[in-house]
Amino acid sequence: MANRPYIVGNWKMNGTRALLAEARAIDRGAARASGVQVAIAPPFTLVNPLAEAVQEITVGGQDCHVQAAGAYTGDISAAMLKDAGATFTIVGHSERRAMHGETDAVVLAKAQAALDAGLEVIVCVGETEAERDAGQAETVVCAQLQGSLPTGADIAAKVTVAYEPVWAIGTGRVPSVDDVSAMHRAIRARLIAIYGEDGAGVQILYGGSVNAGNAVELLSADEVGGALVGGASLTAESFLAIVVAAGGSASE
Repeated sequence: MANRPYIVGNWKMNGTRALLAEARAIDRGAARASGVQVAIAPPFTLVNPLAEAVQEITVGGQDCHVQAAGAYTGDISAAMLKDAGATFTIVGHSERRAMHGETDAVVLAKAQAALDAGLEVIVCVGETEAERDAGQAETVVCAQLQGSLPTGADIAAKVTVAYEPVWAIGTGRVPSVDDVSAMHRAIRARLIAIYGEDGAGVQILYGGSVNAGNAVELLSADEVGGALVGGASLTAESFLAIVVAAGGSASE
């Protein structure tokens, strides 16, 4: 994974079995883009059907509980995700942090639970518009990394970081390439501080209104190893355009 761009679709709370047709089309397209690793995180109800419907792409969850089992009505454990066919899960997405009050400590516990269950993790970080306007973006993001990333022997190889400026998610607003590069360089430095030389191999994805029109430019920014894609991942046409852009950026 470390040498290939990693393009992950986050379907959020969208999709019924009818959307599996798009997943199959994405899977066929991914087969023609061998230089790119492609993944989809569908709603929990589609993890198993999607995992059974595709061959080339990997399938993950959008979240998991900190506990492996118990009286937690409505929640899903990492072990359940793995049993359903997931190979990774997203944790710490800004929507979880904002809407469910998840702290760095909670995100860390979820990431560790996922690793303990045999899943890889995508840990999301990102600043609000107010924090960026106050000149605190890098400080906030690096603090999130410090508080949210699990540590230990051989952990770095199982972790991906997704930088998603909160103010850019679903808004159509996108930071400049220079701003993305600066933040990704800061994230890289903090990853090396946390993991030592292993931190140089952790992939850093950019997320926040990524689409076919801006993917080439964003994926060419320093230390951008792929993208976490929201709305544009819901159709094969728009998502595969980003995959193709990633393949082109990898060959440059």
